Amino acid sequence: MKIQNQAIAEQVSQKVELVKGKFTRAEASHIITALIDQKVNFHKIQRLQIWEGDHKCVTGGLNDRITELEEQKNLAKDFISEFNEQGRCFKIKGTLEIIPCED
Repeated sequence: MKIQNQAIAEQVSQKVELVKGKFTRAEASHIITALIDQKVNFHKIQRLQIWEGDHKCVTGGLNDRITELEEQKNLAKDFISEFNEQGRCFKIKGTLEIIPCED
């Protein structure tokens, strides 16, 4: 057990392959939309929690991030929609890299 804990402590980062594979146009659009919507909802909940603690708080950073994510979602959906060929597939790679903060 101790050896495993040391190995984990020495590890600098961890990668998680969240999405990997080939998908139809509908599947690709659904996956991207679902992932981005989850992240948007996460930020909306954060914003609400901050607001509940202080109704005069400034949540510009969260608002900007939500807007940015919504724009990225629309760009991705537009990109996928450009490929109207029947049977066209899309390769999606989505790797998360988890790195401990130093501060």
